[in-house]
Amino acid sequence: MYRFPSSIARRTPRLIPTTPSPTKQYYHHKQSSHPHTITPSKTELANNQLTPQNLETAIHSLFHDGLVIIDNAIPHEPLDHLNTKMIEDAYTLQARNENSPYNYNPGNIQQDPPPIREYFSKDIFLNPLAIQITSTALGPRPKWTFCSGNTAMPPTSTCPPTSQPVHSDADFNHPSHPFAYVINVPLITMTPENGSTEIWLGTHRDSGLHVQEGAHGADRASGRIRVQELEKRRAVRRPCQPVVSKGSLVIRDLRLWHAGMGNQTGDVRVMVAMIHFAPWYRNKMRLELAEELRPVVERKTRLEVPVDWVAEEEAMARYLNRGFGNAYDFSQER
Repeated sequence: MYRFPSSIARRTPRLIPTTPSPTKQYYHHKQSSHPHTITPSKTELANNQLTPQNLETAIHSLFHDGLVIIDNAIPHEPLDHLNTKMIEDAYTLQARNENSPYNYNPGNIQQDPPPIREYFSKDIFLNPLAIQITSTALGPRPKWTFCSGNTAMPPTSTCPPTSQPVHSDADFNHPSHPFAYVINVPLITMTPENGSTEIWLGTHRDSGLHVQEGAHGADRASGRIRVQELEKRRAVRRPCQPVVSKGSLVIRDLRLWHAGMGNQTGDVRVMVAMIHFAPWYRNKMRLELAEELRPVVERKTRLEVPVDWVAEEEAMARYLNRGFGNAYDFSQER
């Protein structure tokens, strides 16, 4: 039998202090009603990449909660530039009254960002931290096939601040495992006062047609969660309206229960929404972007981006007249 030298045998093991892993740190938090927020370091932002520890925390949060927030991920200048244009567009759309592209109630408008170079910031639409997280969670080269926005309008005498019903965007037969993540970018700080989205953490694993009512394509309110299911869930884990600071990314499982809330302030609150689908997920949607963006988008090889390229004039003439809500089909082909 091999024997260790006596000098080694007598040696007392030295306990090396270690930093708790993100998983252990997060365990006590996972039943909280509040989402987990990661604040990248200056080095992470400079490298366009989270550390393995922060990436693990993000994946853990998506698995257990269905949502994670990445703070301070986007410079404010491109947010301000886009916000000015989208506020102008929001009032244009609101003036269409019943023909405006609202979801569930007139105070919550769906609007697309202008798909041209002037307003297209890679920090917003091709954010490397968002892509790192979704490509880790879904597989290499997720498919970006949806780009729009959700706007909470200030109240008016005819349109008081009204909340959407709690719903899931996955209002169709879908896999029981992750297949799509929504990347939300608020253009200003979101608060309960200006309509921060109500989220029901952990419900992505309870999602399905068995808890919903309202068929996809039948009305503006498909995917509503049944009242009795809401009350059962509330007893386990209550919803919340988080404060999300300007410059943050919110990454959400498409299946998660949530509700757009009424804006009680005098300021328009715009939140850009994109969806990354798993590379194996057979969704047939395509983006429509101005041809001038082709070099910018096609250089980003970490995403698959199905695009119909059109002239800038055509893109600007069409982007406020696209379908909304149930006009989009997030399901996959057989």
